[in-house]
Amino acid sequence: MFPPGYQSGRWGGPAVAVDTAPGWGWAAFLLPYLEQEALHRQIRWDLPCWDPSQLPAVSRTIPVFLCPAAPNADPTMTVRDASGAALAVFGRCHYVANNGQPESWAYPLADLGQLPGIGPFYRNSRTRIATVQDGLSNTVFLGEHTTISDKTWVGVVPGAAVCPLDPQRYPFTACDRAATLVLCHSGPAETEPGVIHPPSFPTCHVCQMYAPWPGGNVLLGDGSVRFIPTSIHLDTWAALCSMRAGDLPGDF
Repeated sequence: MFPPGYQSGRWGGPAVAVDTAPGWGWAAFLLPYLEQEALHRQIRWDLPCWDPSQLPAVSRTIPVFLCPAAPNADPTMTVRDASGAALAVFGRCHYVANNGQPESWAYPLADLGQLPGIGPFYRNSRTRIATVQDGLSNTVFLGEHTTISDKTWVGVVPGAAVCPLDPQRYPFTACDRAATLVLCHSGPAETEPGVIHPPSFPTCHVCQMYAPWPGGNVLLGDGSVRFIPTSIHLDTWAALCSMRAGDLPGDF
């Protein structure tokens, strides 16, 4: 199966409906496949990703997770709560996993996979190829997110707030929940009916894919990489972000 969007509760244990330890995100689980075996062995997977003892490992820079053209290029980012207090220092990532159309972090459901329009990655997701019923070549798995807010390869810290780096420049977005440290969604969401955010859309939310050019690169489930322009048909983008809604991109 593909890695979880992020891990909440002990892996293999009962499903949980809130963010808890250990918090490891999708990118952390890929380390052994990215020639980062030594770092993978250094991590204490039985401890929370934000445990102070993990700092030498989780503050590491992983070059493959960084876009050389991204403006926010500092090797680390600070995870903060809503008051601005620092919770952890993590290695930066310029890519996010696709949560689908809805914002799964806004729902208390233990089994988020039952949400209509859900994507391949969410809290404790266990997506397999057979789960992606719309087809791997029709489903976005990863995409770019830079400029607006900081993301990380490490994971999710309960109680964290993901805020715009420059609120005056990006007035249309507010701070969002901890899950957006590693995930983004396309819309429409229950709280924003009819609102869809293609890559680099001017709404500039911290929970959408965004790059400093008119569109963004995405990784599809079949391993191919495509550049998606901001001008893409909105319903087509939403269809690309769901994995089993039956709304194939060619329908629009």
